[in-house]
Amino acid sequence: MPVPELRDIIRKLSIIKHRGYIQSLRRGPTGIGFTLETLLDIEENNISAPDLGTIELKAQRENHAGMTTLFTFNNKAWQINPLEAIRRYGSPDKDGRMGMYYTMSAVPNSAGLLLVIDDELVSIRHIDGTIIATWKLADIEKRFDAKVKNVLLVKAKTEERDGVEYFLYDRARLLSGGTTKNILKSQFENGQLLIDLRLHDKGTTARNHGTGFRVYESNLENLYERIEEIDF
Repeated sequence: MPVPELRDIIRKLSIIKHRGYIQSLRRGPTGIGFTLETLLDIEENNISAPDLGTIELKAQRENHAGMTTLFTFNNKAWQINPLEAIRRYGSPDKDGRMGMYYTMSAVPNSAGLLLVIDDELVSIRHIDGTIIATWKLADIEKRFDAKVKNVLLVKAKTEERDGVEYFLYDRARLLSGGTTKNILKSQFENGQLLIDLRLHDKGTTARNHGTGFRVYESNLENLYERIEEIDF
């Protein structure tokens, strides 16, 4: 049975579904989520709390192979000064600034940086052993529960008409129960859960846009203990 805060959303989703294909309100990969939030009268935000009280809303294109950001999390992670890290391991970004815009996995990247995972920690390290940043798996689990413990995952068929994307929002699942340290560890190890560094050199300091914890959309459901199909 859907939790109380879902009932109004399910009613609105039914109305949206019966409208058929709806033109995207924004170009690019974020159009699907922005359009759905607008149709549901949800204001776009970057706050740490879930969109729908205790439930985070996420939209996916059907059969899409991309990634989605679960949350950002920097709290006390950096083991060396971020500006020093940029100057040691960074590369020019699209604006010509030195930066670290890297998607990190257990495979070393071109700067020699990789994720190292054990039973308690996930770390970004250089191949020479230098530790750049470290997170406790227990802290990641807490952050996960604070932001995405419960997710309403809405999927949509897509069409392109004259270069414009259209969405038919027609399926939804409730992912609930949160995750565990063991699930997180296995997902990091198999390359399905990744960490995005997003920072650049501002001259006297580092500008950090938030370290993203990201998962392949096709694998999102594997992070949860319970999955329920939602009819609308």
